[in-house]
Amino acid sequence: MSTEALLQAFPECDPGVLPLGSRVLVQIRTPEEKSKGGIILSHNDQETTFWNTTVAKVISAGPLAFHSRNTQTLWPEGAWCKPGDYIRAPKYGGDRWKAGEAYFMLINDLDILGLVTVDPLSITAFI
Repeated sequence: MSTEALLQAFPECDPGVLPLGSRVLVQIRTPEEKSKGGIILSHNDQETTFWNTTVAKVISAGPLAFHSRNTQTLWPEGAWCKPGDYIRAPKYGGDRWKAGEAYFMLINDLDILGLVTVDPLSITAFI
């Protein structure tokens, strides 16, 4: 997994938002502008890839994320992910915005679909 490629897909940027309650702040992978062969991708191809990509980097979690809604105690299995982890995020839902060159989304902790255990760049959009 190339550090340069990861920085290109997940550029450093201040999202300008901190998650509250049980929300988790994630950074969505930035779509590539060129194919691996060097062909410049059209705006439509980039948009399709962006909206179909569900790999995100966890930036931070609200104070009640991964806690019981009734007792505010940590879930028995603990937190599902931590800042720096890569996850599968829902395609729909959440609050999305762009800050600088990066894309962000706030989602509920229960909406996290899975923890990515391989190179996050190896997971491609289904078009």
